[in-house]
Amino acid sequence: MTYRRTRKYNAERQRRAQATRARNRLEKPAPDYPADLPELRMRITLERLDFGREVHVVELYRTRRVDVYAVTVDGEPWLRGGLSRVLAGLRKACPRVMSTRALG
Repeated sequence: MTYRRTRKYNAERQRRAQATRARNRLEKPAPDYPADLPELRMRITLERLDFGREVHVVELYRTRRVDVYAVTVDGEPWLRGGLSRVLAGLRKACPRVMSTRALG
């Protein structure tokens, strides 16, 4: 039969474990924090040549979250989201062009 441990014993054991963890954490060198990210994180230049030359500049600015961007197109705010959402929006914004086989 095992004996029941008292609250006093458990409290002392927990205090010693926390002290050991704190001591070990202080003995380690400080972690290297990543450098501050620039305000403009990415620029995508979209150039369409189907019906004449059409150029749009998509700029992705940093936000409080690492993988979320505030997106502007030609200087106008567009959306706020991750890179997948931006690329999906670009794909949907560019209409498909019919092939010459479909026309003939």
